[in-house]
Amino acid sequence: MPEMPEVQGLVDFLGERAVGRTVTRVSVAAIAALKTFDPPVHALQDATITATARHGKFIDLSLGDELHVIFHLAKAGWLRWYDALSTTLIKPGRSPIALRVALDDGSGFDLTEAGTKKSLAVYVVRDPQDVPGIARLGPDPLDASFTREAFAALLAGRRMQIKGLLRDQNLIAGIGNAYSDEILHAAKMSPYAPAAGLDDAQIDRLYTAMQDTLREAIAESAGKPPADLKDAKRRGMQVHARRGEACPVCGDTVRSVFFADRSLEYCPTCQTGGKILADRRLSRLLK
Repeated sequence: MPEMPEVQGLVDFLGERAVGRTVTRVSVAAIAALKTFDPPVHALQDATITATARHGKFIDLSLGDELHVIFHLAKAGWLRWYDALSTTLIKPGRSPIALRVALDDGSGFDLTEAGTKKSLAVYVVRDPQDVPGIARLGPDPLDASFTREAFAALLAGRRMQIKGLLRDQNLIAGIGNAYSDEILHAAKMSPYAPAAGLDDAQIDRLYTAMQDTLREAIAESAGKPPADLKDAKRRGMQVHARRGEACPVCGDTVRSVFFADRSLEYCPTCQTGGKILADRRLSRLLK
């Protein structure tokens, strides 16, 4: 799933390539992906893209002051940019393309989604806050107002596991499964640690790891076209999706814990005092 750094990379790329261009055609190939009806999608035609922005994992294209096309790429979605966009008619149900946007210089992009479970979402709205997922977002972890003190206040009293807290978009916007693994590895912290039980030193370490991990990943994504962002993300991972490989910090074997629809990766030596975490479908931390 694209997370904050890749989404920011897409936002920056679109800011450079799409801002100032006029939309000449919008083709909806997967009607289920379009979540709004007012304003109608054809309101985008002949409108000029004036700005780009990110809200958590949502990408926001502004077309003037009162029109936005906003999309969330979900787990298997992606944006494919073309300097010369195809003019071939899209056949609904026969292509991974959900939405095509053509621009006045012949360029444009497709929003695509792989797999059978379709979760990619597109909204045409007058205000980003009209998108329910944006209205519920917690603070952006890289916003200047999200200080160490604000983070500590967020953790206070929450008995949920820290991995789940980092991934909860209602609490912190933009972090998903991959970067929560990376942050916790950098902080040398178990994904099962209770948020409310962290002491001041652990909070300091976790906050610093969150800031550093996200900033470094955003810097790595900067200037890359969409086609290169996924590989850049994979190369930067220390433990996520590296089950069976050696931890780059200590050399121990990276382990996984499997859930119904995802897994987490961690280093036992760095994060759990050498203990192996059991599959959460079966048991808790092995004693």
